[in-house]
Amino acid sequence: MKVVVTDGFTLNSGDLSWDALKQFADIEIYDRSDPGEVIARCAEAEVVLTNKIAFTKDVIGKLPKLKLINVLATGYNTIDIEAAREKGIVVCNVPGYSTNSVAQHTFALILELVNQVGLHSSSVAGGDWQRSQDFAYTLTPLIELSGKTMGLVGFGNIGQQTARIANAFGLNVIYHTPREKETELARYSDLSSLFMESDIISLHLPLKSDNIGFVDRTLISTMKKTAYIINTSRGQLINERDLAAALNEGIIAGAAIDVLTEEPPHSGNPLLTAKNCIITPHNAWMSREARQRILEITYQNLKAFTEGKPVNVVN
Repeated sequence: MKVVVTDGFTLNSGDLSWDALKQFADIEIYDRSDPGEVIARCAEAEVVLTNKIAFTKDVIGKLPKLKLINVLATGYNTIDIEAAREKGIVVCNVPGYSTNSVAQHTFALILELVNQVGLHSSSVAGGDWQRSQDFAYTLTPLIELSGKTMGLVGFGNIGQQTARIANAFGLNVIYHTPREKETELARYSDLSSLFMESDIISLHLPLKSDNIGFVDRTLISTMKKTAYIINTSRGQLINERDLAAALNEGIIAGAAIDVLTEEPPHSGNPLLTAKNCIITPHNAWMSREARQRILEITYQNLKAFTEGKPVNVVN
């Protein structure tokens, strides 16, 4: 069986091993692939392991030997699921691998917003403490999380783990999903109430055609002026121009995001220069432990597929 990895570098830059996957077949690994290289590189492939490469209807139609697309991630919005189904191609993903890492990163962003550790560390390194007349000082207001309200939009594995951490900090947690769930971790809320009541709003939902840009100026304008918004899901969920304007105009207090609509971002992205906006380079999922789990779950996906019992099928 011929297996091609189209863009393996972010998953494994050399600190992990592909050996477990190699037992299944002849595996060809590319660190990166330009869109124009994909068809030629995958022409003989029966199995493709891919992360951010787009497998459109046109691309899928030009790969007649392809039997399985395994997404090296949980989100699979880069794959034309219907086109794959029409061709009888199984599409699998890797669920649950990053739950702890993304929830942890979510709170790293929140703590940076409310405690500004980086800002104060830089101040000390620059000699400000040595020159200070006082034994302690702060450059920004420091905010205690206990007693505040955190709103989670999306309440899957990551949302629920985030709620557990939030509860440990003493936050009151509310959540919104299309259907209410039985849980003691958080209280259900409609979306508009969640945006109005929350001191911190964190997005934990998949990107779909009906939620692109749903966080727009209208919704942001209902938030508290002291509120923060966090996004570790997909950049396209937020209208970036509207969020940047809201930050620059002081409509909300700040934002911290790990994802953008275009990645890597173009120089004109308004969030890159927006006030009180912390941006990390889509690395919430990238702990070594999480990446190792991707390889382990992918191994199980391939094993099950070769046995005629595919698992984690999304189409």
